[in-house]
Amino acid sequence: MKILIDADGCPVVDEACKVAKQFGLSVLLFCDTAHHMAREGAETIIVSKGADAVDFVLVNRVEKGDLVVTQDYGLAAMVLAKKGAAIDQNGRSYTADNIDQLLDSRHTAKKIRQAGGRLKGPKKRRKEDNIVFERQLTAWCEQQLG
Repeated sequence: MKILIDADGCPVVDEACKVAKQFGLSVLLFCDTAHHMAREGAETIIVSKGADAVDFVLVNRVEKGDLVVTQDYGLAAMVLAKKGAAIDQNGRSYTADNIDQLLDSRHTAKKIRQAGGRLKGPKKRRKEDNIVFERQLTAWCEQQLG
């Protein structure tokens, strides 16, 4: 089992690396050439810029039982189809029970924006949000690894 992180714009890379180290898990960071990053103990995979380029490279590396950290519902759906697990930056698990509704809400929001509508963005991230993510990731690892 390994942790793969959709690292472009991910606010919890450090927390995920910290938890992975506690459990002896490998970490792969995926980013495009505009967001190059490196973390001790993690392998960075740099992908050419392009729409969803990082997503496709990442999903091709996912194996059954791996965990992906992403904010992207489409990527999460592909990960679930490959029998991987996925969580977002807030520690919420993407599951067969919620992914269709999340994809539908993304589609609806896109239609509103294309029609010229505006939607409220996410709340400003707080330090407490990172703490919640770390707790959720730790709990997930404990459950998977016994």
